[in-house]
Amino acid sequence: MSETPAPAAAPRRRRRRRITAVVLISLLVLVVGGLATAWYYLDSLSSSYEENVQTFEQQAREQGEGAETGETFPEESDRPAKDSDDESINILLLGSDDRAGTDLEQSTGQFPGSRSDTMMLVHVPSDRSGVQVMSIPRDLWVDVPGEHGEAKINAPLALGGVSLTIQTIEGLFDVRVDHVASVDMEGFIGLVETLDGVEVDSTYPEAFTTTGGRTFRPGTQHMDADEALAFVRERKSFPDGDLQRARNQQSFIRAVVDESLQAGTLANPGRVRDMVETFTPYLTVDESLDASTVASLGWEIRGAADDITMFTLPTGPDGRSADGQWIWQQDEQAMAEISDALADDTLEEYVEENDL
Repeated sequence: MSETPAPAAAPRRRRRRRITAVVLISLLVLVVGGLATAWYYLDSLSSSYEENVQTFEQQAREQGEGAETGETFPEESDRPAKDSDDESINILLLGSDDRAGTDLEQSTGQFPGSRSDTMMLVHVPSDRSGVQVMSIPRDLWVDVPGEHGEAKINAPLALGGVSLTIQTIEGLFDVRVDHVASVDMEGFIGLVETLDGVEVDSTYPEAFTTTGGRTFRPGTQHMDADEALAFVRERKSFPDGDLQRARNQQSFIRAVVDESLQAGTLANPGRVRDMVETFTPYLTVDESLDASTVASLGWEIRGAADDITMFTLPTGPDGRSADGQWIWQQDEQAMAEISDALADDTLEEYVEENDL
């Protein structure tokens, strides 16, 4: 048992937020970086998106033969099969934070020294009836494919790049990842500045002070860019560490969504363009995730039950790894049930039934 055992989990109500049918990037860029735009801005913004967004493939080509892996996705033989009639979409969202350094003494691959400290798996069911977003704790202890052995789930990005990260996630849930996107945390600063700050609901039941000296009280409060960045990064203040940080990140995303969908924002083309141009340089995606694909997906869900359900992957007990790292063990029953729910397109029902 660790020196800072997690407290008994308090009941958590299902978190949902409505999004309107006019949202352009809706579920994808909205969740990746809190960027919300209107469908009718597509023509004027698609070129800006294409010009500013980087792809993992471009990064690999720029690195040349020095990269351990130049492929974004694993070899086909190492991936779960997907039925031809399965039209669900799974998008892996990674938040890398290069400024924070790395826990690994040695790192290789496409992103040496980077950590995927924020990981979310977005599931869009075949019938486009809703969107489920699952936060995956960075300290979850997993088997990393290849000869890497066991490690925290945030380690594969530094060990073998995006391809190894995807392979780890696919093996963990036995589900195929269709797209992947990563955002540098620096992108949040400019985004929140463009919005003139956001109103964020801190769900932690008492005031806490970050390692940088910023104090946040329970409930809704206005945050500027620097405050929001400190809020979404903090984990050492909490007994359950990254689990509360995931809740804070979800609260921040909801705040950005709500602010972005205000009438004053959507009715201001200049402000929307500023949001796109400010944030997209910090966004990296796979080559197939171009503006047309993102817009098409937004169009598909326009008339569905347009809500986002956000929850955190249940974990087992905390403890120490053999080499002394503080970790979360897997909740094997929850992992199996979530894998089945992803395969059966019943993830929303699973979240509701388990009050996540």
